[in-house]
Amino acid sequence: LYVEDNPANLSLMEMIISRTDGIEMISAFNAEIGIDMARTQKPDIILLDINLPGMNGFEALKVLKGMEEMVETPIIAVSAAASKKDIDTAMEAGFDAYLTKPINVQQLLIELKSRLGNG
Repeated sequence: LYVEDNPANLSLMEMIISRTDGIEMISAFNAEIGIDMARTQKPDIILLDINLPGMNGFEALKVLKGMEEMVETPIIAVSAAASKKDIDTAMEAGFDAYLTKPINVQQLLIELKSRLGNG
């Protein structure tokens, strides 16, 4: 599940995932829909943009981590904010990993494959 409000970023991720064997992507354009989709679809991994309209990525993380069915699901922060402080803050909040925008495709694939057991 990729929760992202920027259509260009969403399209890029769809293109990357479509070229990756064994992975299918679902997406939501805001945190509220993303949380509902996580509850109903039970994804194996969640990529969560930090700067979302309405509920931000930190607030969504808190909700997701509070859901019994999501306790074991890796949640990866995705953000253009790339300072050490930004990354440290996200990791302390409970994200399992942090990817910066623009997305480094190799890093993304390494994270996905290792967390999904394909790498």
